[in-house]
Amino acid sequence: MYPQSPLMGQMMNQPLLVSSILDFAARHYANSEIVSQRVEGDLHRYTFRDCQQRAKRLANALHGLGVRMGDRVATLAWNGYRHMEAYYGVSGSGAVLHTLNPRLHPDQLAYICNHAEDQYLLFDFCFLPLVEAFAPLCKGIKGFILFGAADRMPAETKIPNLLCYEDLINSHSPEYEWPLFDENSACTLCYTSGTTGNPKGALYSHRSTVLHAYGSAMPNALNVSSRDTVMPVVPMFHVNAWGLPYSVPLSGAKMVFPGPALDGKSVYELMEKEQVTFSAGVPTVWLGLINHALQNKLKFSSFRRTVIGGSACPPAMMSTLIDEFDVEVIHAWGMTEMSPLGTAGGLLTKHLDMSKEEQRKILQKQGHAIYGVDMKIADDDGKELPWDGVSYGHLLVKGPWIISRYFKGEGGDVLENGWFPTGDVATIDPDGFMQITDRSKDVIKSGGEWIGTIDLENVAMSHPAVMQAACIGVAHPKWDERPLLVVVLRPGQDLKREDLLAHFQGKVAKWWLPDDVVFADALPVGGTGKIQKNKLREQYRDYRLPTA
Repeated sequence: MYPQSPLMGQMMNQPLLVSSILDFAARHYANSEIVSQRVEGDLHRYTFRDCQQRAKRLANALHGLGVRMGDRVATLAWNGYRHMEAYYGVSGSGAVLHTLNPRLHPDQLAYICNHAEDQYLLFDFCFLPLVEAFAPLCKGIKGFILFGAADRMPAETKIPNLLCYEDLINSHSPEYEWPLFDENSACTLCYTSGTTGNPKGALYSHRSTVLHAYGSAMPNALNVSSRDTVMPVVPMFHVNAWGLPYSVPLSGAKMVFPGPALDGKSVYELMEKEQVTFSAGVPTVWLGLINHALQNKLKFSSFRRTVIGGSACPPAMMSTLIDEFDVEVIHAWGMTEMSPLGTAGGLLTKHLDMSKEEQRKILQKQGHAIYGVDMKIADDDGKELPWDGVSYGHLLVKGPWIISRYFKGEGGDVLENGWFPTGDVATIDPDGFMQITDRSKDVIKSGGEWIGTIDLENVAMSHPAVMQAACIGVAHPKWDERPLLVVVLRPGQDLKREDLLAHFQGKVAKWWLPDDVVFADALPVGGTGKIQKNKLREQYRDYRLPTA
């Protein structure tokens, strides 16, 4: 593919494989802990060395079941030590780990399993009814493995060939040599949470996964070190939990897995008990944590840093975390097709003398590209636009951990002259800080001009009575589309439409002002915690805006 120099380097040629990450952690950070809130209800605690031994038992067990290199093995599980063992036991053996999202409909899960051609499925006990619902539709799965001990096995079940995880791995030796193979071999498979059409698979390689772990752990990215105690709240079924199951052992940090309890009270108590310093998750999780802490007048004794991604972090949420709780907020952006990390927020030296308000405007952007990711913005004709912080266009990316095509060629050729179109609309300032202004499919086109919905949602959520807000375009006889704001109020709060619209005065251009406000009990949320604007658009497709 690339020309070869007449003088080649003379360094060892060792493939980049994820098994080397766990081996490194087990050898050099052997006693660093992995703590898990189990679905059984208790707290489990062991070390990276223990994890390595059990992952090797799993690799032996899978081989005994006939799983071979390239075969897909699915998981349906919360964040916990057994899921972590599968991350390494499956991929390290040369098979492909396929994480399933339990928030999907059984028919969707069956479609994904069949499309991936999964051979086995490992799952948490709490998902037994869900697995029973779609297992008969999965004709290619040879067996199902329940994460748990013999006393958790159901007396009766509709699931064929159900195996007990603990019995299975305990019947095999921890003596196992991780195989060496081409680093471009498939490692993990994750399907998109797309809102139109069937989900499509992003097939990551060992090389891309290891490089992503290196890049994401860097100081200008997630800044993970052996001095941290890291709680990945983002689920391990969502884009490899943003790479933390790889970057944390690579860094030697302690890991804390929250299991299924992601409510504010449970997350807060586990953070305090295990002295978590760093966590990562989507805004909806932090909303619950913040509300719990504020309502109970609580502070954090160790929590000092969080990464917020998946959807834009509302400025009001960022200000509360920083000003009320002294928690640094790293605003990050990425997507399934990017493994997922693309940018991370932070300040440059030149920003340190700025006022708090000016710094906050920088931090509210999605941040600077990390090494391994290049990006640009382009207009509808593909012409590259300037990095002036004002021009906004379609965001395109490329790099060694960014998708080149979907699994089995779904969707055809996805690249545009070697660049992947993200579907986001963004600006990039002269210092390289990128800010998402909308999704291409969500931007409101009013009278031939674009209105970004994220800015309008952020203004709405800066009102103290507003808990959540989503802005969509609805039909207008003159302007094609105009903004409609759908709002969920905080408990016990009362707010009039006129008062909320008055809150926008002076904060956005007049022609951007929402034409109307609807108050709702809840907003539709998808399997990854994102607000589903497609469902809102469907719900309000016949909505008539006020004419006065």
